[in-house]
Amino acid sequence: MTIERNLREHLHKEAETMECPPALSKRVEQSYSQYLQRKRSKPTMKKRLIGGIVAAAILIPTAAFAAPTLIDMLTRTPMTAEQVRVDEVGQAALEKLYGAFPETQSFEIIDASSVQGVQTSITLREKGGTGKTITLHTNGVTGAIEHVIQENWEPAGKPLTVLTGQDIKSKVDYLMNTLYGSIEEYEFAMEQMENPDQKTFILNYIKKGSETPFYQVFVQGHTVSASLIGGEATPETIHVEGFFSTNGKPDYFADAYLNDAKLFALLHMGPTQLKQELAAGKSVVEVAASKNVSKQQVMDVIAQTQVDTQLQGEPHGDAATTNRSHEQMLRAIEPKVLQVIEHKSETTAKR
Repeated sequence: MTIERNLREHLHKEAETMECPPALSKRVEQSYSQYLQRKRSKPTMKKRLIGGIVAAAILIPTAAFAAPTLIDMLTRTPMTAEQVRVDEVGQAALEKLYGAFPETQSFEIIDASSVQGVQTSITLREKGGTGKTITLHTNGVTGAIEHVIQENWEPAGKPLTVLTGQDIKSKVDYLMNTLYGSIEEYEFAMEQMENPDQKTFILNYIKKGSETPFYQVFVQGHTVSASLIGGEATPETIHVEGFFSTNGKPDYFADAYLNDAKLFALLHMGPTQLKQELAAGKSVVEVAASKNVSKQQVMDVIAQTQVDTQLQGEPHGDAATTNRSHEQMLRAIEPKVLQVIEHKSETTAKR
């Protein structure tokens, strides 16, 4: 056995016993939240970078902040076809695929794997050596199909990129309508990417008032790669950044929870006023108490908004959503909401 293999196996065993410290997990979450806030305030990135961002979103979803063991965060576990069929998320994904494309019921599962509590991936191929393949990357919590890849669905030797723009759009529209539901409400934009090596098109489906695509599709050669991005429409209420502060610097970790129009209505104050109250060292719970609003009322409002956002984009009647009840999702988000509303800014420097 080589020294490299010995070292690899030793590190693998050590990683299985390691736990991500809560403090480190919180630092990672805060840093990531700050990164998102900065990016949201900037213009849309260049098209050539978007593909990398989509890939990163698939590999490092926010569910990773739950601080599982390090090996669970890094290791993808292979699954057999039978395991996929009895797995709740895998079964729901297959049912959705079979309903959208009945011909795939005869496809065989050639590859499958999962990252516990994060993602389940399934690849199916048509029997007979035609090469017609479809891959699903499914959210391990909500069951939503976040990324789908179609390969070789066109006649052999005829890449999609030789088609007219309208024909490409028609084929992508059919995929999106069939798998995700009606896309009539979305605005559409299609551009050719700056890729001298291979002709590539990017198609964005955007909700009115949003700067981020809800669905984003790449067409290259014989492949269509579609991702659920989930861009939100720009709300009418003013958004504030850095509700809390740490060591005298803005802390953005709670912004996604506190920029909630229903919360502001409950507290009878705007986001700027809430930020001022929190800057004085109060918690959201204490601010609410001064308005005769209970902690539970605050939790209910924020948790409901978070769950609604999480479910957005999933077609009505989705099997995974049915299996995971609304009440279960609310209970799952409540600990995080509680952490946010009980948090206080550091008003004095630590000695």
